[in-house]
This record gives sequence, structure tokens and C-alpha cells, in this order.
Amino acid sequence: MSSEINASLPRVLIIDDSRMVRASLIKQIRDKFDVREEADGEAGWQALLLDPTIEVVISDIGMPRLDGFGLLQRIRGSRLSRVNSLPVLIISGEDEEDARLKAQALGATDFINKGTPRVELLARIEALAKLAQTRRELEESREQLVKRNRGDVSVMVIQVDFYEKLCEQYGHSVGQLIHRKLSKLLSAKVRKEDTIAHLAEGQFAVISPSADLDACGAFALRLRRAIETIVMTYKEARIRVSLTIGLASAKGDPTMTLEHLLGLAAQRVAEGTTLGGNRVVSDSGEVTADNVGRFSRLAVSVDHALTQLRSGTREEPKKRLRELIHTLMPLMEMIEDEFRVGMPLMELAEKAQLTSLEMGTTSTVGATSTLGSRTVWRT
Repeated sequence: MSSEINASLPRVLIIDDSRMVRASLIKQIRDKFDVREEADGEAGWQALLLDPTIEVVISDIGMPRLDGFGLLQRIRGSRLSRVNSLPVLIISGEDEEDARLKAQALGATDFINKGTPRVELLARIEALAKLAQTRRELEESREQLVKRNRGDVSVMVIQVDFYEKLCEQYGHSVGQLIHRKLSKLLSAKVRKEDTIAHLAEGQFAVISPSADLDACGAFALRLRRAIETIVMTYKEARIRVSLTIGLASAKGDPTMTLEHLLGLAAQRVAEGTTLGGNRVVSDSGEVTADNVGRFSRLAVSVDHALTQLRSGTREEPKKRLRELIHTLMPLMEMIEDEFRVGMPLMELAEKAQLTSLEMGTTSTVGATSTLGSRTVWRT
């Protein structure tokens, strides 16, 4: 029975040359994770190559044969996608800033100290396991997604500006709070047919089928404005957060892979960050309110609406009826040209445009979060 339960749990690889440290970590997490342990970096590397079920790596720094830094370099340099994308949590006995910075530079996903409270340790590992699952699902579905939509897929990579500096200045817990706030905001704003992927701390991707760059640009500008309205206070400091968002689209090209789109969008985030951040960047440069389509918007899924109607559910399609009109307008224009049945296209178009305009000016209602007794989100 216990082996069946463990098989259903995410597998974590713990690498540390101290048997006591490994035993302590295992004791803290064994009810939530299936654990494999190794005593040095070289043995840990061999385990990664042979065991495809490992989802998260927890590694010490100072170890014989191969230390944590060397292991990180091998993982990030691996040609196996399942290995080079694994979340890696570096754990150390001392809070050494130089070690933390070196680990981040080599691609560590997170960094904590030995002796971290169990609740925080579990929260960190659970977040990394979820990241691994998201990436795996994204990897498995990316080609099918592009082919299913005949290349009509757009990608947004969303980065909290200067996230690492925010963590250094105010603490990692504040950075995590910012990350959770952005995650919650994204979940509330994207369509059901969109996919949100957690790429790293402070960084997300949104994959949108049946959406062009103008539509994504309009959404990105609204999202950026929503984040700008948030002010966080922490120990008398007022913290404002901004976003840099990179856009990429397959533009109807079915040979364009999702991996390539994510790379292009990430490159445009880097361009925007170099210019100072707080920007939306597409293939033609910076996107602003002046050069994005006035009524651009993400098209709703007609298939999803039809599925709901066939199952007898009318509530959600009714709420998005004008959006569906906007999406179906080109098809209805072709039907009218062919059959001349007198469809009220002008009136329908006016209603669809009105809805788009309303969405472009809708303000975002902020939530309130707390960190101890000194941190408050305000909008």
C-alpha cells in the first residue's frame, strides 16, 4: 500500500554528503513527496540520467567528487530537455550572498538555508514540483497546440522588473508575495482556453490560441496598467511593481514551434529590460496605446461556446455573446456576401466594438495580501 501511495507522489532527489542532513530533510517532506537520496554530486548526476521520474532536485553546495555548482552546470547544459529544465533548489548551511548569486547565475531555481522551517520548506518544494508539472505538460502539448490551431498561436512572456533586486532589498518572502499576486491576477484575466505557465520566480508565460499580436498587445498593456496601480508597503518602504512583457506569434505558420515562440518572447523581454523595463515589446518594437489596434482583443473560443450550448449550459456563452460576435464577424460577412439574407452586420459590429472599448477601459480591482503585520497590498 505504501509503495502505491509513494508512486503517486512527486519524486524529489536530495543530494547531500551528510547522512544526517538527508535524513532530516526526508523526515520533513516524506509525507508529501517520494524521495530519492544520493551522497554526492556525481551520484546525483547519474541518478538524474537514469531516473526520468525525478521532478525536483535539492542539492548541497560543498560535496566530494562533484559539488553543487558543478552539478548545476551539468543540469543546465544537458541536451536532455527533461534534465535541463528541472527545478533545482540549492540548500546551504550558511546564508552566503556570494554563494546565492553564483547559484542563481548558474541557473538555480531557488536557494534556502539548512534549518529552514518545515512549512516554508514544503511550500518551496511544492511550488517547484508544480513548476515541473507545468513545464512537462507544456512540453507534451506544445506541438499539438500549434497544429490544432494551424499556427494561430501567440505567446506572452511576462517578467516582474528587477525581481532579483526586489528580493535582495526586501527579502525573498516579499518577492514570493509579488509572484503570487501576479499569478492570481493572470488567472483572473486570461481566457479559459489560454495556458499559464510558471517559467521562473517572477516570470510567467501565457499561451493563447486564436490570438494575434495586436490582441495580445492590448491585453499586455491592460495587465501592465493593472500592476502599476498596486502599491506595497513593507517596513515603512513603499514598493511599486512594474512588468516587461515580450510578445511572439506564429502568424499562421504551422511549422513554428511553441518552444521557438517562447524563445522569441523571452528575447523581447530582455530587450525591454535593457531599455529600462516597464514595456511591452513585439516583433516591430515597443507596443504602446498609440500603435496597438484600438479594438484589438483576444478572440473567444467558438468551439468552447458551442460545446457548452450543446450540453445545455447557456450562462457563460450568454455573458460573452458580444465577444463571440466579434470573433465570428469575418465568417458572417462571408455568409452574407454569399447568400444575401440581410444579416444586421453593421448593428452587430457596433455592439462588438462597444464591448471591446469597455474592456480596454475597465479598471482592475485589487486584492489585499499580508506578510506578517507590516505588508499591505493597495490599489
